[in-house]
Amino acid sequence: MRVAVVASLLLVMVSCAEITIPTSFPISIPTGDKPLTTAEITEGLKEALKVGAKNSTGLASQTDGFFKNPQLFIPFPPEAEKVKNTLVKAGFTKQVDEFTMTLNRAAEKATEKALPIFVSAITQMTISDAVGILKGNDNAATEYLRRTTSAQLQSAFKPIARDAISTVNLTSYWEPLANTYNKLTILTGGKAVNPNLEDYVTQKAIDGLFILIAKEEKSIRENPAARVTDILKRVFANTK
Repeated sequence: MRVAVVASLLLVMVSCAEITIPTSFPISIPTGDKPLTTAEITEGLKEALKVGAKNSTGLASQTDGFFKNPQLFIPFPPEAEKVKNTLVKAGFTKQVDEFTMTLNRAAEKATEKALPIFVSAITQMTISDAVGILKGNDNAATEYLRRTTSAQLQSAFKPIARDAISTVNLTSYWEPLANTYNKLTILTGGKAVNPNLEDYVTQKAIDGLFILIAKEEKSIRENPAARVTDILKRVFANTK
């Protein structure tokens, strides 16, 4: 009889335990002291992207941020490469070099205003997004940001690129080059070109920023010294 009573009590206790086990909080990711909550994961991922965006825009917007960085350097537009080759052969190397430099100066100028755009997008990250990103690839957060904000960044960034092109007087370099090339095509039988510099510089500037942000994210994931806040140290400790 006593055995039956004890067994019944144990059965009730197990049933109750099963009912009260939490299903979403906290997340059992080891961090050295206690499991992370989903709120901490979300805060940590947002913090990581904000740190990465701040550092990246700071690097990209400084003088030579694009021009002397091989990963970000903006070359002649691919569709205008024939313009470059023809003009170099015709003795316009100096003008070609000046034009290429101003392409990069335009991107550097434009990225000065990019940080608020990234921060606004980062704040929209949800809890479910953050949980998936934490265990993702080294650039999972960066790719999430690119995937969910590219269209918005394009529409918001293009006017900045347009203003930057105007500020550095880019068209004053491009138009003489294009006109000279188009005059030469009369003799060569080639086709005149007129690439859209706003679209080109805009996309290259955005791509360059994402390259830098991905590097920042990878560093935060792999290098404890890059975790500059308490929440970053906690969220990214022992997650791999």
